Order: sequence, then structure tokens, then C-alpha cells
Amino acid sequence: MSGEARDGGKRDWPLYEVFVRGKRGLNHVHVGSLHAADDRMALTHARDLYTRRNEGVSIWVVRSEHIAASTRDEKDPFFAPSADKVYRHPTFYDIPDDVPHI
Repeated sequence: MSGEARDGGKRDWPLYEVFVRGKRGLNHVHVGSLHAADDRMALTHARDLYTRRNEGVSIWVVRSEHIAASTRDEKDPFFAPSADKVYRHPTFYDIPDDVPHI
């Protein structure tokens, strides 16, 4: 029996990355990956797999092939230009203690 016959053709299904925002969270967090035939199936499977305990309020699924990322080898040269722009960092003024999320 071929691999395709055993898994229903899942080897051809694209890989999706799953991001969930929890009830107490402010941003989406990567929680895992899954294979699905299309976007709707990816959302449904992500809901079933990663929010079983009713902890999520929002789910994003993104095809892995659409994610562009820097590599570990690019770390220093890629981020070096931001080091010479000190005005981008909040070091020149005081932030009040009652300002949330900074």
C-alpha cells in the first residue's frame, strides 16, 4: 500500500503554521503546525487541535511557504542598521509607571 493511499493524500497537503491568541493574551503566539487540504480545513483542524480547552479567542493559519524569515546566519548583518538609530529607542525620556504594555 503506498503512502498516499494510507494517509489519504496528506503528503500533498500544504503545511500550515498555527498562531493562537489566548483570552488573556495581547498577541498571537505560534503554537504548532499542521497539514490541511485548504485554508478552511486548516482553520477547523487548528481549532480542534490547539484550542480544545476553550483557551483561544482568535486563530491565524498561514501556509508555511508564504512566511519569509531571516536566518540565524543573518542575525548580525541583518539587524546591525538599527543599532545606529538611537532615537528609535525610548532611552531619552521617562515612561510613567501607569502606562500599560510598554
